[in-house]
Amino acid sequence: MKMKLTVIALVLALMGCGNQNTQSIQNTQITEPEPEYTLEENIGMMLLVGFRGTELDYNKNIEIISALRDYHVGSVILFDYDVPTGTRGRNIKDAEQLRMLCKQLRSFATVDNLLIGIDQEGGYVSRLSTKYDFPKIPSAQKCAAKGDDTVRHYADLTGQMLQEIGINLDFAPVADVNVNPRCPVIGGIERSFSGDPAVVRRCCLIWANELLNHNVISCFKHFPGHGSATGDTHKGLVDVTDTWQRCELEPYRMTKENSYYTHGDPVLEYAIPGMVMTAHVVNRKLDPSGLPASLSPKITSYLRDTLGYDGIIVTDDLAMGAIVQQYSFEKAVRMAVLAGADLLCLSNNGGTYDVNMVPRAVKVIKKMVADGEVTEERIRQSADRVRAPGLRENRVW
Repeated sequence: MKMKLTVIALVLALMGCGNQNTQSIQNTQITEPEPEYTLEENIGMMLLVGFRGTELDYNKNIEIISALRDYHVGSVILFDYDVPTGTRGRNIKDAEQLRMLCKQLRSFATVDNLLIGIDQEGGYVSRLSTKYDFPKIPSAQKCAAKGDDTVRHYADLTGQMLQEIGINLDFAPVADVNVNPRCPVIGGIERSFSGDPAVVRRCCLIWANELLNHNVISCFKHFPGHGSATGDTHKGLVDVTDTWQRCELEPYRMTKENSYYTHGDPVLEYAIPGMVMTAHVVNRKLDPSGLPASLSPKITSYLRDTLGYDGIIVTDDLAMGAIVQQYSFEKAVRMAVLAGADLLCLSNNGGTYDVNMVPRAVKVIKKMVADGEVTEERIRQSADRVRAPGLRENRVW
């Protein structure tokens, strides 16, 4: 009984010490420890993976199910066209099917917030096109020609459409300046907003902001500028050294002191992209070695250290001709990691389809760590960026 009374007295004493102690306890913020991830989990977060299938089935889609479940892949990319077979309907039939596919993908994922990405720029590059009964989105060039309100309207419509389906990453807007209107993959198909870098920057920021309103991440592309090119990196190596202009960097100036095109608009100053995609172009003005930008440590460093971008850097598709004609799969993966890329785009939608693509990529990166070419801390840093891709506060998927 004496012990019970002592305990009660102690409790009463603590309560009566007054409200000061109680208030102190209430004001103390208890922070959860940072979760610890394995090397394999962090490597998985660095892979953006394409696959075949409009629905997931163990007998037909084991490679993507295994990628999500066993290799902890944190991002996938969807396509309507399958390049190796030359057929449509790779991942997309209609809105309801696509919504169910996104749910299935998340059900197999081991990560908290699987990134599901798609190229939905409008115009020529619209994976969600009218043929699948989606709304028509005009090209960037046509939108910009009608002004900010038109850009804002179609960006909002795109964000709403993606959110309703369950897609949370849009590989848009195109931040290339229309230096060469005849560029076969940019100006020639109206993917650039304008030849004026100030207009491009503002339209890109509007697009990013409207996507954020629907909890969709944007991706500015293709750094350090593809708008002056005369060739197509899907087909082979493209050198822009002699055609590139420094104004092509303007849409990528991310720091506040460089946000002079927003004219003090706080909404647009906030709307930096969740990702920046590096191009496969050679630009010897930024890297005299002649490496494609996606594999160049110098160009990655320029984006981070000079232009102030600290978000996710994703490579353009490593299955494109500019890469596969020059490098083996293993070498391309290794060089992209050494260049400082956070996310490697492995579309599996080039000349061939490889069911072992993810295990091969993981093996390369694990060997790099084992050999001391790259540290586990560096892998963790990239993985952490992908886990926190710059959504607004209190937003969840």
